[in-house]
Amino acid sequence: MAALNTTPMRIAILGAESTGKTTLAKALAHRFQCPWVAEYLRDFCAAVNRTPRIDEQRRIMTQQMAREGEALALATTNQAPFVFCDTSPIQTAIYSDYVFADDSLFADAKAWHARYALTLLLAPDIDWVADGLQREGAHVRDDIHAAIAQRLGEMGAAVVLIKGSGKIREHNAVTALKGPFQSRPC
Repeated sequence: MAALNTTPMRIAILGAESTGKTTLAKALAHRFQCPWVAEYLRDFCAAVNRTPRIDEQRRIMTQQMAREGEALALATTNQAPFVFCDTSPIQTAIYSDYVFADDSLFADAKAWHARYALTLLLAPDIDWVADGLQREGAHVRDDIHAAIAQRLGEMGAAVVLIKGSGKIREHNAVTALKGPFQSRPC
């Protein structure tokens, strides 16, 4: 009899700002009794009371990866099926390119993204809400969404577009998690 794979799957939750990444990550973590990884950028901005400079982008990316490593260890210990990641290094790289015209983070971010079993890409189809310092504004959402979709497509990542608001959005994400997708090692 073959042994069951007990390695938790990392699920990236990506989207332009104010598309409900944090809300969905928390809801899915609660539903599946799994850890979720909070967005490091939010904590960074709160701690320094400003948005990051170009020279701080790599640290933000590596801190996000470190948080994922900690959550993966916890999920493995608890035999949880998933780790839900509220953003990922590829999103940090996309914003670094968008804000600073700096594409230096892409190689590392792409390599890291290969560790996700699935990416849930949240459509910018809900109302934009101001939320802290890291928000650019509603006017950038379509551009950022397109950039994320393009980069994920270039990488051949397993991606499901999640639409709808509230419980519909959550239901669509749960359906995606139950569907067939190409699992990747963490």
